[in-house]
Amino acid sequence: MVRDDIIEYSLDAHHSEEEGEKIRKKIWKVTAILSIITLVEVLVGAFYPKEVAGSAWEFIKWGYIILTVIKAGYIVMVFMHLGEERKTFKMMIIIPYIIFILYLIFHLSNEGISVGDTWNTFRH
Repeated sequence: MVRDDIIEYSLDAHHSEEEGEKIRKKIWKVTAILSIITLVEVLVGAFYPKEVAGSAWEFIKWGYIILTVIKAGYIVMVFMHLGEERKTFKMMIIIPYIIFILYLIFHLSNEGISVGDTWNTFRH
C-alpha cells in the first residue's frame, strides 16, 4: 500500500541551480567567518601566557567580549534572517540588546572592582 500522506519536500523545490549555488556559497561564507572568529578566541586562550598582567590582560578581556558580541550579532543576522529586514526593524531589535549588553559589562566591571577591593582589604 502506498501512503499518500507523505510529502516529498525535495520535489517541491522552487529554485534554480544558480540560486542553490548562491545559497551554498552563503553557507560556506557563514561557516568560514564563524570558524575564524572561534579559532582566534581558542588560539589566544590556548597559547597566551597565563601570567598576563596590566594592559595586555585588559586587551584580551575586551577582545573576547568584542569577538563574542560580533559572533552573536552575525548569528542573529544570518540564522534568524534579521539581515534581510529593513534597517529600522534591525535597529529596533539590535539597539535594546546592545544597551543591555553594555549595562551588563558596566555592572560586572563595577562589581568586579568592588570584590577586588574587598579581597585586598582582607589580605592586608
